[in-house]
Amino acid sequence: MADQDPDTSAADKTRERAVPASRIARFGSFGRLVGGVAGGMAAEGMRRLANGEGITPRDLILTPGNVTRMTDRLSHMRGAAMKMGQMISLDAGDFLPKELSDILARLRDQANFMPAKQLDTVLKKEWGNDWRRQFKWFNPRPIAAASIGQVHKAMTREGQELAIKVQYPGVAKSIDSDVDNVMTLLKVAGFAPPEIEVEKLLAAAKKQLHEEADYTREGEQMELYRKQLEGEKGLVVPRLHKELTRGSILAMSFEDGSPIEALEEQSQERINAVTERLMRLVARELFEFGVMQTDPNFANFRYRAQTDEIILLDFGACRAVDPNVANGYRRMLEAGLKGDREEVLRATIEAGFMMPIVAERHPERVNRMIDIVINEMREDAPFDFGDRGFVPLLREEGWQIAQDKATWAFPPIETLFVQRKVSGTALLGARLKAKVNIRRMTEEILGATKPFVSNTV
Repeated sequence: MADQDPDTSAADKTRERAVPASRIARFGSFGRLVGGVAGGMAAEGMRRLANGEGITPRDLILTPGNVTRMTDRLSHMRGAAMKMGQMISLDAGDFLPKELSDILARLRDQANFMPAKQLDTVLKKEWGNDWRRQFKWFNPRPIAAASIGQVHKAMTREGQELAIKVQYPGVAKSIDSDVDNVMTLLKVAGFAPPEIEVEKLLAAAKKQLHEEADYTREGEQMELYRKQLEGEKGLVVPRLHKELTRGSILAMSFEDGSPIEALEEQSQERINAVTERLMRLVARELFEFGVMQTDPNFANFRYRAQTDEIILLDFGACRAVDPNVANGYRRMLEAGLKGDREEVLRATIEAGFMMPIVAERHPERVNRMIDIVINEMREDAPFDFGDRGFVPLLREEGWQIAQDKATWAFPPIETLFVQRKVSGTALLGARLKAKVNIRRMTEEILGATKPFVSNTV
């Protein structure tokens, strides 16, 4: 490797783990996982039968041994297998069984990275055998390791400090099969109800993962955000290094910062201000930009305390916002601010956030949920995200409705992506115990923007 960053220590060998790159190797990894899980299920089934206990697929698959097997194998494979786990974990939250939540939480925290030899092979393929000549130093140990790639710190011969994201070999070509295999596991475990057709969801997941694996596209999206936020105080977007960027390598300016959770150490006033800044960005994405970074993973935000700046990272999940979805949100918010329950319900259904059959079969529960939300958003005072007393009320009503299989249906895919970002940002606000005047912020943003021209005839 080129000379190493003098400020970092040598790689911890216990965390190095080669990524299975070929389709055969990845298929074999899934085969070993299925075989190990099947063996664990058989052993647990025999134990339960011997003790006169009942048997369900979920009970058999979620034994401690199988939890360990699935976590270890999926984190080893990285790619779509690990990414889906992270997506499900963030989206589903408290609704998941504890055992599955444990698996997904461990996947979020995994930080295995490629051995130096495998990394060198990837870099030679993209940059050529003499790639080291472009750098004063290149640290072989990543500063971050995620589901699709890992990030390295480097300095060019010209003295520019860079963050370089390197994609794991084989993950792009294996996305479709990985997604199908993970869904098979979820179905076996009983987490994918057979009453719901999941083909559209799977197709959307595959499409997004293919987009995230295209680092050239991500670089373009990053540049788009730089232009949108040019001159905006408090928000930092890395600068693309086009000459070093490839389809599976993304080179950008290194932007130093702490995890966004470090805000917990700041004053309440600063926590509130930074959280409002992030929420305003989400609203601008929805109502002004027409483009949204739809992955609200906390790791995609860093905080620079000395300058009070938020660093925005990971633009692979950027996608255009459907004008109908944006306008649907606008109508719901406008009706909510007026306290018009009927209009909120009408806008919710028209935008596809709720199927008409839900309101028809459970009008009382739906009205109670709408009233809870309206009462919270109409308060002309800081909303305390740390006080989530209303959440159990919404969850209980939603859970009761969910027991009616006749109401089971996926909202439009475009709605799901937007809602994921909105919900994830609210979760960050809850983590930081932020207090933001949602009503005032909403009124200002709606007043400063106009509805999009609909793309339907």
